[in-house]
Amino acid sequence: MTNDDGIRAPGLLALKNACSKLGKVTVLAPARNWSASGHVKTMHKPLRLEEMLLDDGTPALSTTGAPSDAVALALLGAIPEPIDLVVSGVNEGANLGHDVTYSGTVTAAMEATIFGVKAVAVSLDSRDCEDFTVAAMWGAQVARAVLDQGLPRDVLLNVNLPPLPADRIAGVQITRMGLRIYRDELTERVDPRGRPYYWIVGQEPTGIEDEGTDIWAVANDYVSVTPIQLDLTAYKLMDCLHDWDLADKGIEADEGC
Repeated sequence: MTNDDGIRAPGLLALKNACSKLGKVTVLAPARNWSASGHVKTMHKPLRLEEMLLDDGTPALSTTGAPSDAVALALLGAIPEPIDLVVSGVNEGANLGHDVTYSGTVTAAMEATIFGVKAVAVSLDSRDCEDFTVAAMWGAQVARAVLDQGLPRDVLLNVNLPPLPADRIAGVQITRMGLRIYRDELTERVDPRGRPYYWIVGQEPTGIEDEGTDIWAVANDYVSVTPIQLDLTAYKLMDCLHDWDLADKGIEADEGC
């Protein structure tokens, strides 16, 4: 089990407790917050592991690396036992639509999938929630189903929940990725030495609520479960690209290149 909010995040502890009913759970998570870190592979500096205790006294491992590093460390042998399933979350904030490319939560699950291990990412559509019990319960329920049913190779499940009590959740929707609308802005400032620096800021993203999408499901009080495949090939475009005659329009290289 890992996350991208850091090993002290309450969502991780809640999910660990919920999933402990499914079998042995080992936590290996980043020492700090890696939100929106994307799919990271640390190769140019050492990665460190530290034994620690979670807030309930459970032993855990923290790493200086990113969420995807945490998964790689575990699957490459830092955890010596065989791993049947990787669960990532519960993330503070939804990971809907194209968020999956930015999300450390989802890309940790992607790393497991690359290794051929089943994986689930769990996110809650709230930035200020204090109780992750319901989200963790649903995450564990999906995790149990994955252990029972399996997943195709190169596919993971992305689970998103509305911040509601259990009795107000309308049910579960199997969804496709929706269209996120990002409202980022660039702010330029000047440091004390007169050099410019930048912040990418802006309001929280919104999305188009097309029925059947993850965005629609969460907006309408459903738990969204989206199967995500790693094969990003645009198959419909392949035949069209053959018609471009790319081989006949190459640019000759300069001598010596």
